[in-house]
Amino acid sequence: MSEAILKLKDAIISYDKNLATQMAEEALNEGVNPGKILDATTEVIREIGDKFGKGELFLPELVGAASAMSGAIAIVEEEIEKTGQAVEKIGTIVLGTVKGDLHDIGKTMVKTFLVAENFRVIDLGVDVSTEKFIEAIDKYKPDVLALSALLTTTVTNQRKTIEALVEKGIRDKVKVVIGGAAANQDYADEIGADGFEGTAPRAPRLCKRLLGKE
Repeated sequence: MSEAILKLKDAIISYDKNLATQMAEEALNEGVNPGKILDATTEVIREIGDKFGKGELFLPELVGAASAMSGAIAIVEEEIEKTGQAVEKIGTIVLGTVKGDLHDIGKTMVKTFLVAENFRVIDLGVDVSTEKFIEAIDKYKPDVLALSALLTTTVTNQRKTIEALVEKGIRDKVKVVIGGAAANQDYADEIGADGFEGTAPRAPRLCKRLLGKE
């Protein structure tokens, strides 16, 4: 294995975003296939996610690792776009934090784990209106719509978005998953979501299961 790849994995484990980005660039300069770099980052972030699930790591460490990995992934994806290499994706996911909610950390971590597992992710950001979600579904034709809400005052907008999809006659065109501190499985069942996940590392598993790609 390339020394740059080993250093990249160590940088993610030590939550060093600058070094992770640098090592991703170095690996590319050495001629390492971009796909192999993504495989390496996926391997290490899965390990970190598993440790988080077992209680061996905590949220600040998970945030740090996700941030470090996001820098490396951005470099690799930019190279893939420049070279025109085709990378087969599991599926497309439109992701956003609902209207009135400005919380970004959890959503960004979910994006990082989804990208690491080879999903194409369209991140609409925070404070996203129902109309913007619907526009994104029309534009990107996603397999999954992922709605995040941290606040009890904004979680109702997850329900409103699903209701709008029903009204528009497009609810059956996309799987809808919800997450965030204000949501839970009972609420997901109540509002007609296809799934709920409360932790970023397990979000890809839920999406894979819903798409029959496990």
